[in-house]
Amino acid sequence: QVQLVESGGGLVQAGGSLRLSCAASGRTFSSYTIGWFRQAPGKERESVGAVPWSGGNTFYADSVKGRFIISRDNAKNMVYLQMNSLKPEDTAVYYCNALRANGRYYWGKGTLVTVSS
Repeated sequence: QVQLVESGGGLVQAGGSLRLSCAASGRTFSSYTIGWFRQAPGKERESVGAVPWSGGNTFYADSVKGRFIISRDNAKNMVYLQMNSLKPEDTAVYYCNALRANGRYYWGKGTLVTVSS
């Protein structure tokens, strides 16, 4: 059973930085793509970015491109989301997602990021 556990959320002032972590367990993730999503109050969940576990190009949503960086540590089964130059509109619950090549996917429970103006 795949388990994803996010951590690192919190309250930060606009312009600040946070690093979120996603701890993955329960599988060998070589055929997975790990993504970060977020859901702001009253809005739909949206993709922030994604990275293939085995390497390759990293995708970023336009809204975070140049400010957020996704990285991974395969040896530790960890994926990170470094968030810089945070804006109040980045306030959301951030979720880690693991998408298998066959289309099956898994979600973590999320971590709340609040950016104050």
